[in-house]
Amino acid sequence: MSNKDQEMKEEAPVVIEDLSNPVVVDSYNAAGLIANNAIKHVISKCVVGALVVDICQYGDDFIEAEAAKTFTKRKNLEKGIAFPTCVSVNNCVGHFSPLKGNTRTLQQGDIVKIDLGCHIDGYIAVGAHTVIIGNTAAESKTGKVADAICAAHYALEAALRMIRPGKTSNEVTQVIEKISDMYGVTSVSGILSHELKRFIIDGEKVIFSKNEPSQKIQTFEFQENEVYCIDIVMSTGEGKAREEADRPTIYRRNLENNYKLKSKVSRDFKDQIVKRYSALPFPLRNFDEKVCKLGLVELVEHQVLAAYPVLFDRSGCEVVQFKTTVLVLPNGNHKLIGSEFPLPFVRSEFSVTDDAIKTLIASPLKINKKAAKKSAATTDVKMQ
Repeated sequence: MSNKDQEMKEEAPVVIEDLSNPVVVDSYNAAGLIANNAIKHVISKCVVGALVVDICQYGDDFIEAEAAKTFTKRKNLEKGIAFPTCVSVNNCVGHFSPLKGNTRTLQQGDIVKIDLGCHIDGYIAVGAHTVIIGNTAAESKTGKVADAICAAHYALEAALRMIRPGKTSNEVTQVIEKISDMYGVTSVSGILSHELKRFIIDGEKVIFSKNEPSQKIQTFEFQENEVYCIDIVMSTGEGKAREEADRPTIYRRNLENNYKLKSKVSRDFKDQIVKRYSALPFPLRNFDEKVCKLGLVELVEHQVLAAYPVLFDRSGCEVVQFKTTVLVLPNGNHKLIGSEFPLPFVRSEFSVTDDAIKTLIASPLKINKKAAKKSAATTDVKMQ
């Protein structure tokens, strides 16, 4: 290497990809605004008789169209779907985003979970919300479904405030467990809240919704300028997610896998995927069905692609979900998605009874630094 090349290497600017960079914050905010508006519009499409596949396609199209309008002066900027629109009904835990031609429709009283995500330059905002088809104030939902909705909502709001420097992932898990116990419902096993990084939707730092003997849990402390997806999924049943008859329709690339594909149709399919979705999850629905059928087998067999299986709790139970993306900023946390979504009309006989958790949920996301030290003793949630 010449002296000139060495000097150029040393002078190359370091790209800051965390929240200390205002450009990164702007990207997250833009992605969050699009995802938030996408969920609002998808909610409006969730009516009796609506085809689930049409709703999912509408959500994806909305994200792509709105993302295309942002940061137009930045050339070759990747932006669009970070997670395909899923509409998972009743005991379906998640990842239901059907192929074209699917005839499933929404019915009166269905418990519908809308889950989607947007990214700008790889900076991801994901969110989910639960609605009840035909639900009105005059006929508020009661019983176990109401309990699950209240528990999931309050668990998300508590976790949102717990993810701060000085707190640990296990403390968040314990708060979620306490709230689910208060309402007599169950967090679904295997649902994780992940740290988000540029083009990484499932970062290494994870928060469990409940402690289970089979899980190897690594506790960590939260830091400023981190970003997390908080995903709360509660069930009126066992909370054990399993695959049933529906095949996966959402995949993402395994970027570390350099397997050389043998089939030309598989190579061509992979090229199409790389061109449209370089690193983040995508729906098979957006590709030619024949190409998918022929090219998918080798890609999955050799783990070039990883599937997001369609998961269900047992028949007869109901599953609810609330999800948001939180920016851990020096002056407090910023909730990107869901602040304005109306909750379903429900009435539970239970409530949050722990005074510390009640105080936590009522506390603002922004920090009043002058009052922080004074109020620390009363706002801290003590774990035993």
